[in-house]
Amino acid sequence: MSHFINISEGASLALHGLAILAQQSPKKINVKHLAEKLDASEAHLAKIFQRLSKSGLVRSFRGPSGGFLLNKPAEEISFLDIYEIVESKIIPNDCPLDKAVCTFETCIFGDGLKNISNNVYQTFRAIKLSDFVE
Repeated sequence: MSHFINISEGASLALHGLAILAQQSPKKINVKHLAEKLDASEAHLAKIFQRLSKSGLVRSFRGPSGGFLLNKPAEEISFLDIYEIVESKIIPNDCPLDKAVCTFETCIFGDGLKNISNNVYQTFRAIKLSDFVE
């Protein structure tokens, strides 16, 4: 099935995994536990969390009691922060096709797709990991 808005598996795993870390804080969570909870590949999660660790968003601890912890308070980490680490920096623009000049005098999409894109951007910026902590 096709969807208008798609989020990559990697970004989805990062968002869900970090929400679990926020919920379990200050307990360290390892990749095996996250993989079981998210029904995901340990190898894929390990690569994602390695990237999150390199970015400084999480701290990793080795050994039998190792795992990951958030490196800053959950209320300071937005979905946009996480998404941009996994995917790349998002630069909102006017054209959904990233064209400098439109084929038509007036965009056939009007402002609709630009508004949707901006809404998603603002929504991801507004959602904080602390929103998932009870």
